[in-house]
Amino acid sequence: MKGDDMKTQAHVIISGRVQGVWFRANTKEKARQLNVKGWVRNLPDGRVEAVFEGDKEAVEEMIRWCHQGPPLAKVEKVEVEYREPEGKYEDFSILY
Repeated sequence: MKGDDMKTQAHVIISGRVQGVWFRANTKEKARQLNVKGWVRNLPDGRVEAVFEGDKEAVEEMIRWCHQGPPLAKVEKVEVEYREPEGKYEDFSILY
């Protein structure tokens, strides 16, 4: 079995007061600490969308972090959809 068997991808939508509170920058910093790849961006409706890909444990830690977010955030809801890892992300980036 390859090491890829322990990898996963999560598509996450975070609702609440999550824009204008450094959510994306803090998400990027946390993802880099955990060696999680993917991206994060603001949505026009005020939510934040992200894709996390990496070791299952690290991705789960990112999702747990999203339930709180940075200090100024007020997270109301976190929706998670698990997907097969694509292996196409080399880093974690903020999309604009």
